[in-house]
Amino acid sequence: MNKDTPEIPDELLMYDFDDPENEGVVDDGAEGDSLYEHRRLVADAGQNPVRVDKFLMDHLRDTSRNRIQKAAEASFIQANGKSVKSNYKVKAGDVITLMLDRPKREWEIIPEDIALDVVFEDSDLLVINKPAGLVVHPGAGNFSGTLVNALAWHLKDDPRYDPNDPTVGLVHRIDKDTSGLLVVAKTPEAKTSLCKQFFHHTTHRLYNALVWGPFAQDEGTIEGNIGRDPKDRLRMAVFPTDSNNGKPAITHWHVLERMGYVTLVQCRLETGRTHQIRAHMRHIGHPLFADERYGGTEILRGEQTASYKAFIRNAFALCPRQALHARTLGFQHPTTGQEMNFESPLPEDMNALLEKWRARSNNETN
Repeated sequence: MNKDTPEIPDELLMYDFDDPENEGVVDDGAEGDSLYEHRRLVADAGQNPVRVDKFLMDHLRDTSRNRIQKAAEASFIQANGKSVKSNYKVKAGDVITLMLDRPKREWEIIPEDIALDVVFEDSDLLVINKPAGLVVHPGAGNFSGTLVNALAWHLKDDPRYDPNDPTVGLVHRIDKDTSGLLVVAKTPEAKTSLCKQFFHHTTHRLYNALVWGPFAQDEGTIEGNIGRDPKDRLRMAVFPTDSNNGKPAITHWHVLERMGYVTLVQCRLETGRTHQIRAHMRHIGHPLFADERYGGTEILRGEQTASYKAFIRNAFALCPRQALHARTLGFQHPTTGQEMNFESPLPEDMNALLEKWRARSNNETN
């Protein structure tokens, strides 16, 4: 075996094998089915047969056997050019490679002068109101022009903030085409505190979403594990809560406004899985309006008349992205302990969309 013990790459440390988009790291610029080599290890001539997961555990630092096994399940571990499972026995001379579906990260985060809507800022943190269309973090296909690049510029004169240091910066993420509130840590201490709050679900987050279809009830709860859709790796699917697929997820919804063929709902998350609201709402038959990935760009309710189809096309043009907004965010300040609560009004595109549906709904009821 090579004498130098390689470190596990950041991509594998961060990679959530049940969560292919990693909440914005890979978004619409995903690289399809291409795989990229991240590590190559050659077994010694005297190597005794050993399971590949143990072999990698012995030669890669700062990872877990469970994470390596998930990499194998996702066909990201190869022996002599072929994908192998965790129980593959490594033999003398075997070439073991770690392959991921994104290029090896070799870039540095460069400050870019991109306007930010800063809702709140002090010496410990910032709260940002992110517009739809802005990618949160550099990743495959999006190496610049992201929120992280904008933060690097905004904080370029703060000697404590290094945009390439993972102990500071983003605490959570929202999708590229979702708008709304995010909190960013300026110091390692602030990030540790805020990450613990998100992990223990003591933060408060409410989302507004326009979804297809009317609801029989005024409120309800969706429970179902969320994991990679086996038919489409860029989409998440919902699995039974007692299955081994995906991770537990709970979404509480409440009707805010009924507008005929669509409904404005408020969603409160107990968990923070990738595409949680989008996947859960599709699962119960109410995809988000204009959400192409989850079927929301089909005409799912209403007539098939030419005038109605034209109305829907115009509605999609007003808000050409999933109609989802991270409206409120609450947490405990990491230094003072004060309860912090922020609210972001609906952006112009969603307001215009709602007004269009309200006008149609009112005309039909009068």
